[in-house]
Amino acid sequence: MTRRPLPIEPVSELGPLLRIAGPVVLAEIGWMGMGLVDTLFVGPLGPAAIAAVGMSSSVFTALAIFGMGLMLGLDTLVSHATGAQRVDDGLDWLRHGLTLAVIVAPVVMLAAAVAALTLGSWHLNADIAALARPYLLVITLSALPLLLYAACRRYLQGMHAVAPVMAALLTANIVNAAANAVLIYGRFGVPALGVTGSAWATTIARVYMAAFLWLAIRREHRRRGIEPGRIGLGRQPERLRRLLALGVPAAGQITLEVGVFTLATTFAARLDTVQAAAHQIALNIASVIFMVPLGLASSGAVRVGHAIGADHIDRARRAGWTAITVGLVVMTVLGLLLFLAPTPLLRPFTTDPAVLALGVRLLAVAAAFQLFDGTQAIATGVLRGIGDTRTPMAVNVVGHWLLGLPVGYLLCFNADWGVIGLWVGFLVGLASVSVVLLYTWSRRTRPSTSGPAPRR
Repeated sequence: MTRRPLPIEPVSELGPLLRIAGPVVLAEIGWMGMGLVDTLFVGPLGPAAIAAVGMSSSVFTALAIFGMGLMLGLDTLVSHATGAQRVDDGLDWLRHGLTLAVIVAPVVMLAAAVAALTLGSWHLNADIAALARPYLLVITLSALPLLLYAACRRYLQGMHAVAPVMAALLTANIVNAAANAVLIYGRFGVPALGVTGSAWATTIARVYMAAFLWLAIRREHRRRGIEPGRIGLGRQPERLRRLLALGVPAAGQITLEVGVFTLATTFAARLDTVQAAAHQIALNIASVIFMVPLGLASSGAVRVGHAIGADHIDRARRAGWTAITVGLVVMTVLGLLLFLAPTPLLRPFTTDPAVLALGVRLLAVAAAFQLFDGTQAIATGVLRGIGDTRTPMAVNVVGHWLLGLPVGYLLCFNADWGVIGLWVGFLVGLASVSVVLLYTWSRRTRPSTSGPAPRR
C-alpha cells in the first residue's frame, strides 16, 4: 500500500506566532501608550496644548524613526543566526547595532533641533507653535537612549525573548505617567513646567527603557548559559555595511510612512485648533490600534527569519501567511469597534463638543482603512523576514507620497474638506500600498517557485 504524505497543517505556525506576537503587541501598545499618556496629561491645558504635543512629538518621531528603522535589519540577521544556532553571530550583530545607535543619535538630535528652531516658518497656528518649540527642543535629548533601546529590543526579539520587551514598555508608561504628573503641574516642590514638562517626562522614560533592556539582555544570557564576555561596540565595517544594506531600506520605508502622517499633522496644525485637536486625538486612537498589526509584523518577521535561518522554506511561507490571516481577522474586529463605538474612545481625551463631533467622523474614516493598514504592515514584516526591505520602501514612496498625500492635501485645502480630506488621503494611500505588498509576498512565496530566498 502506498503511504500518502501527511498534509501540511496550515495553522501549525499559529501557536509559535501568537506566543511571540502577544508580548510584542503589548509592547507596541505600551510604546504608543506613552504618547496617549502625554496627551491625557496635557489635555486639561486645552486644545492648543494637545495639538502642540502631538505635532512636535510627531516631528521628532519622524526623525528618530529612521534611526530606529536602521535597527530593523537586526530582526532578519539575529533571527537567521538564532535559527542556525549561531550564538556568537547574533551577539556580533547586537554589538554593531549599538555602534549604529551611537553614530546616528547625534544626527537625529541635530535634525530635531533645526526643526524646532525653524517652526516659525512652517505657517502653524501661532498658539500651537509657541508651545511646540520648547517641547521639541527637550524631547531631542531622548534620541540616544531611544536608539540604544531599539537595538537591544531587536536583538531580544530575534532571540524570541519578547517578555522583557513587553515589561520594559509597560513599566515605562508608569514612569512616564508619574513624571508627567509631577513635571507638568508641579508637585513635591517641583515647578509646573506645562507642556515642556511632558517632554522631560518622556525623556526620563526612554532612559529607563534603554537601561531596562540592557539588564534584560544580561539576564537572558545568564538564563541560556551564554558567555558573551564584554558587550561593547562592534568595529567591523563589513558587518555595519550588511546591517545598513537591510536597515536603510527598512528605515526608509517606515520613515516614509510615518512622515506622511507627520506632514499631515503639520497640515492639520494650519487649521483651527478644533480640527488640529480632533486630528491628534483620532490619530492617537488609530495609532494604538495599529500597534496590533505592527506587533504581528515583528513576530511574523522573526518567525519567517528563524525558518529561513534553519533552511525551512515551507515553514517560512506558512509563518508569513499565518501572520497575515490573523491580522485580517483582528483588524476587521477593531475596524468595527471604531465605527460602532467612537465616542467612548474619544471622551477620555476631551469633553469639547466640537472636538468630539469631528473626532467621530475621523474615526469612521479610520474604520474604513483598518484592513488595508493591517495588511500593509504585516506584509512589510514578513517580507523583511526573507530579507526584502527594498520593495516596501519603493511601494511606500508611490502609494503614500505620490498618491495618498496629494489626494489628502487637495481635498483638505482645495476642496475645503478640512481635516477629513487628509484622512481620506490616508485611506487612498494605505489601500494602494497594501494591495501591492500582499501581491509581492504571494509572488515571492509561491510553492511552485524555489521559495523565498534570503539576502545573506
